[in-house]
Amino acid sequence: MTFSDLELIDKLVTALDKKGYKNPTPIQEQSIPHILEGKDIFGCAQTGTGKTAAFALPILQLLDANKPKVPQKTIKALILAPTRELALQISANFLEYGSNLGITHTTIFGGVNQNPQVNAIKRGVDVVVATPGRLLDLMNQGFIKLNSIEFFVLDEADRMLDMGFINDIKKIITKLPVKRQTLFFSATAAPDIMKLANTILKNPVSVAVSPVSSTATLVKQTVYYVRKEYKRPLLKHILKDANIESALVFTRTKRGADKVAKELNGDGVKAEAIHGNKSQGARVKALKGFKDRTIRVLVATDIASRGIDVDKLSHVINYELPEQAETYVHRIGRTGRAGASGIAISFCTQDEMPYLKDITKLIKKDIEVVKSHPFNK
Repeated sequence: MTFSDLELIDKLVTALDKKGYKNPTPIQEQSIPHILEGKDIFGCAQTGTGKTAAFALPILQLLDANKPKVPQKTIKALILAPTRELALQISANFLEYGSNLGITHTTIFGGVNQNPQVNAIKRGVDVVVATPGRLLDLMNQGFIKLNSIEFFVLDEADRMLDMGFINDIKKIITKLPVKRQTLFFSATAAPDIMKLANTILKNPVSVAVSPVSSTATLVKQTVYYVRKEYKRPLLKHILKDANIESALVFTRTKRGADKVAKELNGDGVKAEAIHGNKSQGARVKALKGFKDRTIRVLVATDIASRGIDVDKLSHVINYELPEQAETYVHRIGRTGRAGASGIAISFCTQDEMPYLKDITKLIKKDIEVVKSHPFNK
């Protein structure tokens, strides 16, 4: 199947061709026709399945079809995302996919001066991609009105709830028109997620791909047993491999991320840490450096990693195993995307063995153990 088969207009197909995207992913194949028909969607899909395009492409097509002859300054589509990084990533996708359409958009998030965002809204935009806190702030100041919204997307709803945004989301929803199309995406269908979905969706079509227990089939997974004090030299040893062009390294804490990045730089490996305590400017700079390959290693915590969408990321390294097995699946799903193969390497100490046991139980397979390394003591 091609994107043309999904009845996407030529201008969108041309933009996708330019990006090298020929065939839709399962979530795109399942969602796009229903969205074009005006249906609400409940999508159960993880990061890396192509869900941004699954909602961005049909929204852009519908906005283009209904474009008024005289430009209006009202917001037609609102996409809510849990983190600044994800909001920026979604915006970048809207820019690329809509490059031939003249649909305007802006990104609203906290941690930076609000004036450029306010000025963009005053000039008039069709699409707003926002994090809940700053959006509410600008609504309360009277800069943003949501009474003309035709399309509302709640992305990564599970992460929204994890981060305590439920009350903000409820406040925002009360300001939306009753007559609208709502698209709801979550990596899980937990009871609290379903409860929220049921309050905002009308006769939704359910689409689901890659249940959380399934890891990316193209990702080769290995584990290294190592004592805690040998993790740093083991990481240095692994990164000597010139085939590792770029690696996303995960730690459990912000402090841990800073420490690993500092140690790598001390060892001559260009690295940056990305987490919630970093300023927005530092996070954007680190992400840009990682994407354009001036930074080889990005060290991240789980929440900060949401929205990190890097083409051709070859390696994910779990410097510390996550406490939740589902988090492991999210982490390694960053590689092996869009038909490319990927490698996930995990370090496991004695006290992390219960986490590893939970992971193998969830993914229903054993992870290959690498015994031949200098720190297997």
